Amino acid sequence: MRRENVNDLLAFIAVARERSFTRAAAKLGVSQSALSYTIRTLEERLGLRVLTRTTRSVSLTEAGERLLRSIGPRFDEIEREISALGEMRDKPAGTVRINSVEHAAETLLWPAVARLLSQYPEVNVEIISEYGLTDIVAERYDAGVRLGEQVDKDMIAMRIGPDFQQAVVGAPAYFEGRTLPSTPQELTEHQCINLRLPTLGGFYIWEFRKDGRELKARVQGRAVFNSISLMRQAALDGLGLAYLPLNVVAPCIASGRLLRVLDDWCTPRPGYHLYYPSRRQPSPAFALVLEALRYHSPAR
Repeated sequence: MRRENVNDLLAFIAVARERSFTRAAAKLGVSQSALSYTIRTLEERLGLRVLTRTTRSVSLTEAGERLLRSIGPRFDEIEREISALGEMRDKPAGTVRINSVEHAAETLLWPAVARLLSQYPEVNVEIISEYGLTDIVAERYDAGVRLGEQVDKDMIAMRIGPDFQQAVVGAPAYFEGRTLPSTPQELTEHQCINLRLPTLGGFYIWEFRKDGRELKARVQGRAVFNSISLMRQAALDGLGLAYLPLNVVAPCIASGRLLRVLDDWCTPRPGYHLYYPSRRQPSPAFALVLEALRYHSPAR
């Protein structure tokens, strides 16, 4: 295959996966006009349209979908094999991409990764925080991080943190003149601070467990965020009750700036796990990240 033909296919894969000429051009390090010309050349050679372009979006035609399914995995395999050649080098190198929720990224991933990066200057780590249950294979992540009970069974999962516990908290000023809730059902009588999820109109559902009984509460309130740090601040400002990781609010509880309620309903859950496809061949860089994140239970 001629070299320019390979370049055309690589350009098509980038545009098809990014669904954007702008992002694909930035990723490839070329101009948008040059990228558009490359795609036109590919379509002329094939005699088929592979992309449908409008002023606002880029989508795949039926031929484009078939082409991406056919050649995408093959080019991915080539990239993995080239990356695996790093085993022959004195120092591990390469990029590791991890998808995670915000809390795990801040409290577990970054502290471990920061130490790793200081030791291995040729290893790069990309951490993307979001709350949707992302398909890490389709989005080309090396691994994802979620609570143990949320990991798909066909993935390899490795614990990276202790058991996880939530807490319902509010400022003393908020509780003035109000009755503290003793059951999750009583949350309907309170202003609650919601966490927005990527799904349209979706909010995080507050989950409770006690004596083998499970309850899920859809709460209402005036404040909505997609950041737990802002939720904590809103709770400190007396705007309502927040449902947050216990270790995030523990200092505020200890100082009396926040009061905890429903603690008997917030039982520990399986901690965060890093997961990745079972068919994945770990690169040297990825193996280093795995070892850096591996959780070791405290000695009793």
